Amino acid sequence: MRKVSLRNLAAHKVRLALTLLSVVLGTAFVAGSFVFTDTLSKTFDGLFSDIAVGVDVRVSPEDVRSSGVPLADVDKIAAIDGVRTVAPSVNGSIVLLDKDNKALQTGGAPSIGASYLPPDKALEQAETFTSGVPPSKPGEFALNEGAAAKGNLEVGDKTKLLVPSRGLYDVTLTGIYSTSTDGGGFIGALFDDTQARELFTDGQHVAYVDVAGTGLSQNELRDRIQAAFPDLKVQNGDEVREELKGQINEALSFINYFLLAFGGIALLVGTFIIYNTFSMIVAQRLRELALLRAIGASRAQVGRSVVFEALIVGVVGSALGLASGVGLAYGLRSLLNVFDLGLPTGALRLEPRTIVVALVVGVVVTVVSAYAPARRAAKIPPVEAMREEFASTGDSLRLRTIIGAVLAAIGVAAVVIGAQGTGGPAASTVGLGAVALVFAVLLAAPALSRPIVGALGAVFTKPFGSVGRLARNNAVRNPRRTAATAFALTLGLMLVSAIGMFGASAKASVDTLVDKGVKADFVLTGPQMIGVPTPAGDAVRAIGDVEQAVSLRFVLAKVGDESAGNGVAFSSPPDSVLAMTMVEGNKDLADDGMLVSETESNDKGWKLGDTVTLTSFDNEPHPVRVTGIFEDSQLLGNWIVSDAMYQKITPDNLRADFLVLVKSKSGVDQETLRTELEDATDQFVVVSVQDREQFKGEQGKQIDTLLAVLYGLLALAIVIAILGIINTLALSVVERRREIGMLRAVGMARSQVRRTIYLESVLIAVFGAIVGVLLGIGLGTGFIRTLRDQGLGEIAVPWGQVVAMLVGSAVVGVLAALWPAVRAARTKPLEALAE
Repeated sequence: MRKVSLRNLAAHKVRLALTLLSVVLGTAFVAGSFVFTDTLSKTFDGLFSDIAVGVDVRVSPEDVRSSGVPLADVDKIAAIDGVRTVAPSVNGSIVLLDKDNKALQTGGAPSIGASYLPPDKALEQAETFTSGVPPSKPGEFALNEGAAAKGNLEVGDKTKLLVPSRGLYDVTLTGIYSTSTDGGGFIGALFDDTQARELFTDGQHVAYVDVAGTGLSQNELRDRIQAAFPDLKVQNGDEVREELKGQINEALSFINYFLLAFGGIALLVGTFIIYNTFSMIVAQRLRELALLRAIGASRAQVGRSVVFEALIVGVVGSALGLASGVGLAYGLRSLLNVFDLGLPTGALRLEPRTIVVALVVGVVVTVVSAYAPARRAAKIPPVEAMREEFASTGDSLRLRTIIGAVLAAIGVAAVVIGAQGTGGPAASTVGLGAVALVFAVLLAAPALSRPIVGALGAVFTKPFGSVGRLARNNAVRNPRRTAATAFALTLGLMLVSAIGMFGASAKASVDTLVDKGVKADFVLTGPQMIGVPTPAGDAVRAIGDVEQAVSLRFVLAKVGDESAGNGVAFSSPPDSVLAMTMVEGNKDLADDGMLVSETESNDKGWKLGDTVTLTSFDNEPHPVRVTGIFEDSQLLGNWIVSDAMYQKITPDNLRADFLVLVKSKSGVDQETLRTELEDATDQFVVVSVQDREQFKGEQGKQIDTLLAVLYGLLALAIVIAILGIINTLALSVVERRREIGMLRAVGMARSQVRRTIYLESVLIAVFGAIVGVLLGIGLGTGFIRTLRDQGLGEIAVPWGQVVAMLVGSAVVGVLAALWPAVRAARTKPLEALAE
């Protein structure tokens, strides 16, 4: 039987290639996801292997959002018995300008300024300078090789540096140094220690203190310092490196889960194609298998022969998928680098775990997919199978349709119930409903295909006369095959529709929020991680045509031991630039006053007149009194404190404006004011001046960028679905070879044969698209409803995209049918009838 299986595979090379391709594509995404994230992880491990080398102990604040380690504690640490030397470190975020006075874009990579410590003071390995010398006085700086090359900067060049909380500084490049991994857009600028403290501290703290000991082990020295400073975080060198690695691995795990989710979708789509393929193969071979039974092969042998073929396909396809996954990882990294996301570069890593997972997943999916058809083939009596002229349509659809209907009812109920709430539990309920609905469609699709395809056929095929009727009958005749072929496209378009709804709803929600909540004429924005430099707001407020320029700032504080959530402060009362409706009290804020949103008031139990103690991340308590409760607004956050309180809570070096909202004086020409705003902020480079419509458009662009990445990943599932249609149609042509030969013998032209296959493919593709789009809209609505507390208050359906997908599905149907149609048209009548 093994020989029979091997010869059968060798005799049907086209069928084998199509089946292999579905396995390859499914496993390639899973393998590629692992290779990509393993490569990033190993690259970051290389980066961190040199961190804290030579450091016995590092003393840092418990939370990076605090001011840092008090300078007064540095001398106390140095005086502890067993401490040989200490090296205070200072760092902070910067924006570096190139020769053309433009900001160097780093993508997602950090852009950090830090103090340079000479070898006799530094504990870590000293930087290796490839040209020039280290900075020795204020106004000088050194730069890593990658950043210098990106900014086209050389030793001796003069440029500018922007510190968000301070403003612009003129600096001169005195040296360029190398790092172990200098890719991904990282910018590391080193400054004289005096200037670094001026730029990045409040003059009373440093970021952390490195300690070298003598006569004690690292752990003994750590414990001794910790006992002296229980409020600070004290770690040995190994713990510092492991913590940083853990933070990166946690961030990478999200990327891994994200990519694996799409790999799972691709694999799921591929599974149905494989299952459909083996079902058709078995149906076509019923007479062959029956003959084997008749000459003595047992049921088990017949079943094992089919599973053995699947095993071979799985092993070969998984191996090819693994190789393709490496190429996919390379392509994905190149794509993300095009978007300048700041990822470091490094050699691709293929771990043994990746090989095992790819092979196991591919083989198991393929064998499981082939098991049901093999079992069904083994159970058919030999005499009955040898009388079969065409592929069996299988057993009755009644049971699976009933189960599908029950699952559909459960799924709809779960989605409706989940959509009534918000947050994780509600989204999980909608997710369970989505799973139930997907399986409901899988089971009920054959019964569903007959009326829908029949109705579509009545519309699409009517102009084509008898050829159209024949195409319609072919699509309706075997509902299992039609449904299985369409399901891959259904799943892909369901996800595309749901994501499209999310994007359209997010844009609509932003538009509504801005239209109803923003009264400002212009909005000043900056990069997401930097915001608007504080001096830019001051420059705008000095313009004579500006009535009010209000800076929006985030307040980071704790209530008890937990973060106080989304709190904001404004540089001045926001009445003229933002809409605010009070429920109780008044909007006038005293220095110790606090305004609370209605929801936050109910959740925290804060009432008018209550005193709430906000604790800074330096553990300093600041009591505030609730003086007003306002209607919920995403623009106003959960609570508002005065600018004076913001100054007390937020360390000097961490202050930044998220937005600056500008209102013009009455009668001022808006274009004139725009020019004045641009002139005033031009020196800060990263500041963008937008009116309300431009501000909405910019938010829409950010949403579109996110959706583009999602659509790009989903494209693989759509490609697999298209290949599935090609695969099914090609096998269908083989299955109906005698039928097509008969039609050719009674006078059907080749062009009519091709047209029949085209129309059949269009009907299948449009059926899958309609079901997928309807399912995606329903599930998208449910998920969006669970996010209404996050600002997604509007539900919008992208009708243009829906129509485009339906039309595109018809085009996909024609394209997918090109090769099978040509193959069918070339069928020779006499040869086909002789089989």
